[in-house]
Amino acid sequence: MLLERTERAADATPTPAEEAPARAAGPIAFLRGRSGHSPVMVNLVRVVLVAAWLASWELAARTVIDPFYYSMPSQIWTRLVEWFTVGTSQGTIWENIAITLQEAVYGFVLGSLAGVLLGVALGRSPFLADVLAPFIKGANAIPRIVLASLFVIWFGLGMSSKVATSFVLVFFAVFFNAFQGAREVDKVLVDNARILGAGRWDMLRTIILPSATSWILASLHVAFGFALIGAIVGEFTGADKGLGILINHAQGNFDAAGIYAGMIVTTVIALVAEWLISKVEVRLTAWRPAVKGNAASGL
Repeated sequence: MLLERTERAADATPTPAEEAPARAAGPIAFLRGRSGHSPVMVNLVRVVLVAAWLASWELAARTVIDPFYYSMPSQIWTRLVEWFTVGTSQGTIWENIAITLQEAVYGFVLGSLAGVLLGVALGRSPFLADVLAPFIKGANAIPRIVLASLFVIWFGLGMSSKVATSFVLVFFAVFFNAFQGAREVDKVLVDNARILGAGRWDMLRTIILPSATSWILASLHVAFGFALIGAIVGEFTGADKGLGILINHAQGNFDAAGIYAGMIVTTVIALVAEWLISKVEVRLTAWRPAVKGNAASGL
């Protein structure tokens, strides 16, 4: 019986010749997503869905719904071409994009730094976390549009009020992730580091921050979108230039195509920023073990 089982196991073991196709299929499998479909097929389906949606919208606007209220893709495209060739009522589109992007970047950087620093500090200090918890929760519950109006009174109609609004939105998004990431650090690693004589700075640099990196980077993916929202909301409250004021003027003129055009420009900026943050994340987390299907994932 034992010999028979050994022979069966030997027969079931793949030979080098049989293993070659499996190894050769590795790159092909790598190119496929988690669902087993190639990225080309996934992207093709996406394009078809978008094309079908735009075509149905255009058809409905010409036959069923009123384009004055809902606009149509052709009108939105015309408005985008006009903005990027002729310009807008507030100057060139690039000037307005640059102003909004500058406000968002300042708010993103400052809010992220403050969120990481305070989140890690409170995550490693239960006493401070207990003391400040009700104040932080109360501040997070304040509607951002109210703060935007208050910032205009404090800082005026310049860039500072928009940066402050972006800062507030980004800060809380990053803070809670940094706080949770600092609390999730393996206590065994911390105890071992203390036994080996590591100081607070050494543990922060070599254990706490690397352990919380995944949490922090996950928050940055949504934080820049919040920064853009903060800048645009601030421009809605009061500004001379920016994407927010373009959308606000389009709203005042009942220009649905202008509103959609502003949304599209904002979305493209957010997607480009998301792509850049993903590239930075790959560089910063190169030390982590690779996860199967990671590279092929669409998200």
